[in-house]
Amino acid sequence: MGDQDLAVELADQGYQLVGRHSAVKLCYWSRESITRGRDCYKGRFYGIESHRCLQMSPAIDSCNLTCRFCWRNQGWENDATMESFDEPERLLEKSIAAQRRILSGFKGDPAVAREKWEEAQTPRHIAISLTGEPTLYPKMNRFLEICHDQGITTFLVTNGTNPDALRALDPLPTQLYVSVTAPNAEIFERLTRPSQGDAWQRLRESLAIVRDLRTRRVVRHTLVRGWNLGWADAYADLDLLARPDFIEPKGYVYMGRSRQRLGHDHVPEHTEIARFAGRLAVRTGYRVLDASPESKVVLLGRGSVDRYLPGRAPPEGAGLPMAPAG
Repeated sequence: MGDQDLAVELADQGYQLVGRHSAVKLCYWSRESITRGRDCYKGRFYGIESHRCLQMSPAIDSCNLTCRFCWRNQGWENDATMESFDEPERLLEKSIAAQRRILSGFKGDPAVAREKWEEAQTPRHIAISLTGEPTLYPKMNRFLEICHDQGITTFLVTNGTNPDALRALDPLPTQLYVSVTAPNAEIFERLTRPSQGDAWQRLRESLAIVRDLRTRRVVRHTLVRGWNLGWADAYADLDLLARPDFIEPKGYVYMGRSRQRLGHDHVPEHTEIARFAGRLAVRTGYRVLDASPESKVVLLGRGSVDRYLPGRAPPEGAGLPMAPAG
């Protein structure tokens, strides 16, 4: 796919391009928060204000996996650090400007509270995910640094197959999400279709690195019925390799481009996710702390979830708390 074709396709899907390799898109839950007062489960789990959350990627055209369950654009494979990239200072500035452009259409909506709309003009949280594999962006450290300098907390979401990038993180993001989407190498190969032959070994290496990182760490299992839902013992072994602060079993959602590869029958019910989470809790020694049935996600942790909210001290040996937003 050429640059122009990709740009047109992304724009048609609501992405705001903020550079040659970067984009912003308004999160569903940011829209719901502004228009209907409904917040993402991350608000209850982690203290995030959905209306002040900016969702972006510095690597829209770089990813080394082609996951069947991914709702995002695909059609490119890149297993190396990006040679061409957008500079971090300009990237943050243009990302905030793009978010404001998107939000401008809500200003006159009578259903939108003016105070909430005005707060949304100043993001206090950035989710570095959206599309692509962000750890392939070579200026991630500087981007995190300037976000934190401006009082913006960060979630970095990675597929875990770039362990060298995790070792090099300095500063660390406020929260690190690692996606563990298969219980073993065989299912990983069939479900994520990696471009690297050693991607599974790289993921396991990353999990060992995550274990010692002094920030809030989450392992997420995106679970697809008929593909990777089950195998609680094997998932537990991987979770205990990383020993994150939280584990999030979450059901696959039938949306976007994933509909070209999977069907409705692959979408699990929340009850299936909850049963799996219960089995995982027994095997890991973690506890079920919370759940969001509408998002088909369960939160497992080693202590009370309240102890991890902004401004609270973490339990001994756990990751650092998120900086207060605002």
